Amino acid sequence: MAAPGLIAAFTAGAATLAGGRALVHWGIRKGLAAPRVPHHTDPGALGLVFETLRIGTENGKSLHAWFIPAPARAAVADADAATAAAAARKEAGVSPAGAPAVVVMHGWGGNAALMLPLARPLHEAGYATLFVDARCHGASDDDSFASLPRFAEDTERAFAWLSTREGVDPARIALLGHSVGAGAVLFAGSRTPQVAAVVSVAAFSHPAAMMRRWLAAKRIPEKPVGRYILDYVQKTIGHRFDDIAPVATIARIRRPVLLVHGADDEVVPIDEAMQIYAMRGDTPVELMTLTGDHESFADLEHHMGRLVGFLNRTLAPR
Repeated sequence: MAAPGLIAAFTAGAATLAGGRALVHWGIRKGLAAPRVPHHTDPGALGLVFETLRIGTENGKSLHAWFIPAPARAAVADADAATAAAAARKEAGVSPAGAPAVVVMHGWGGNAALMLPLARPLHEAGYATLFVDARCHGASDDDSFASLPRFAEDTERAFAWLSTREGVDPARIALLGHSVGAGAVLFAGSRTPQVAAVVSVAAFSHPAAMMRRWLAAKRIPEKPVGRYILDYVQKTIGHRFDDIAPVATIARIRRPVLLVHGADDEVVPIDEAMQIYAMRGDTPVELMTLTGDHESFADLEHHMGRLVGFLNRTLAPR
């Protein structure tokens, strides 16, 4: 039988090891946590009518969102004719008359307000929009951690809410995301067949590549520390990087995709957009490059004609 002193020493050593591991894990989460940036504006500052919403998401949390309805349509002079037309659409199994719409998801450490440069161009093009804060971002609830899969869950909940909104055609809703949000809308689009189109702005090709750049910037060696961090993150988020990487999810999408990337992006080199495009398989994908860096969604405001053209083609009434 082991001596009491040996048992005590083993117990103390195990506790110290467990405590050290817990401290390391806390440090990893702290180092990777996204900053929470408050909103600096809202759609009203752009002269747009909007609603502020709370949308339920996973783990009993709620998301902050702004809904901007599509521009009011011209009144129908003959109400009886409008009623007859609606009845005919229903009889033919055609989607109810409603506006096309776009769910807009920001990137890591961002918020819905930072995506508002896209609001007016989309509104003027006839689209309803839903600008969402992911968990742990903007004015949405906190959770134990944020991750690409959780961004995707939040995007899917926003899509589900928008699908039931009066005045929105549920068959003509697109997802648009930036950076991690771009990876999230690609992931969401790969497992939500009701999505009509996906717009990815500045997506990285693989989370491991993005993590390795972060490790290099922090001067953290990949062996053994970096590998331990990557393994821990995958276990924490409950997904293998290979399964959620845009180079993997792109081929699982059965709807049109537009990949947008800035030619001067130093955070995510444009080569990664080419890698995603090369792995598209049978997915109908268009690649749009433009001047600008990683925050290319701001520069995208000046190229909205091309993006709106994509949406008009892919969200045309069926």
